[in-house]
Amino acid sequence: MARPDSPPNGPVPDDPGDRFLPPEDVEVRVPAVPRAVVTMRTVAADLAARAEFTLDAVADLRMAVDEACSSLVALARPDTRLTCSFIVHEEHITVTSSVQTTGAERLATDSFGWRVLTTLADDVRMLSATPGQAGDPFRLAVRLSVRRLGTTLS
Repeated sequence: MARPDSPPNGPVPDDPGDRFLPPEDVEVRVPAVPRAVVTMRTVAADLAARAEFTLDAVADLRMAVDEACSSLVALARPDTRLTCSFIVHEEHITVTSSVQTTGAERLATDSFGWRVLTTLADDVRMLSATPGQAGDPFRLAVRLSVRRLGTTLS
């Protein structure tokens, strides 16, 4: 019996079959509250594990996403969303986490949390967008990349 998603003329040659091919990008939105950060950590770890990153790289990514998201949630406007986009590359995963804030807040780059983040990730950048019109929210983001161990970021 053919699987429902099988091509009508049978399997495609060289089809990966049931092997998992990680998506090129995933976006997740959750309420910007501390209890929702676990969702982002879990997605990050799952994507890295499915992309066959080493256990150390998976752990580094998971902790870096936790730190970035927790820091952003602390600055988020009430009743807004934490958004994370995950881009899976062969040699690294890039995560951009963002929230709407009430003002031009920035994460403290001299804090212990920032030091942890920059130690766990291979590349970390803080991004911000000022509102286009008065009354529009500010947007603050952290973009980080964790490489598969044994590769270098270009």
